[in-house]
Amino acid sequence: MAAPEPVICNLGRRDYESVWRAMAHYTDHRGNDAGDQIWCVEHPPVFTQGQAGKAEHLLNTGDIPVVQVDRGGQVTYHGPGQLVVYPLLDLRRSKIGVRDLVTALEEATVAMLGEFGIAAAPRADAPGVYLTDGPRAGNKIASIGLRVRRGCSFHGIAINIDMDLGPFLRINPCGYAGMQMVQMAEVIQPTPQWEAVAKSFVAALQRNLQLPEASWQPVDENLFAVPGNEPGAEPGTSNV
Repeated sequence: MAAPEPVICNLGRRDYESVWRAMAHYTDHRGNDAGDQIWCVEHPPVFTQGQAGKAEHLLNTGDIPVVQVDRGGQVTYHGPGQLVVYPLLDLRRSKIGVRDLVTALEEATVAMLGEFGIAAAPRADAPGVYLTDGPRAGNKIASIGLRVRRGCSFHGIAINIDMDLGPFLRINPCGYAGMQMVQMAEVIQPTPQWEAVAKSFVAALQRNLQLPEASWQPVDENLFAVPGNEPGAEPGTSNV
């Protein structure tokens, strides 16, 4: 039986922990015939510390919450004006390796940036995407952190579009002291709209992974009705 058509959703702006709980729950409970999902979202300010994270990389977090998460990688920052994409894919069914997924995410970012006239490339020594031209060459514009469970991926990639980069100075981004972050708004004007960046990136990702043709669909709020996401639930109580 053919796999169901993937679903692509614009979640809008949602708090990090509710989305994390929802994607973890979907991954843990999806059946073999469950369709893949690609979620595009913008988060309120939050630091997330991956499984390889170290306390010394949190320099001065101030009033921004820190969430310990189960993805790979170290610490990063999410905030308004950043595109975060979570590919919830059955890797075994699609015969996609983890390294293949990382490469596809990086190459989709490079292709999307190229559409907007920004030159960038991945680095062999540090996952993510970095500018390759101009005065900000070498600065990081996209960060990747994934988790694979039951042969399925969750977590994903964050691309800086037009945001306050100041919070990155409160951490060692991805565990690298002095790592300089950059955003699209610093190298191209007018800056593309968030939705245009999301559509360009997802289209490139679908091509790279040779995923079945998919359409953008309304959010299924039932996917977010999971334990811990009830109204009034205390933040920081996630045990995913």
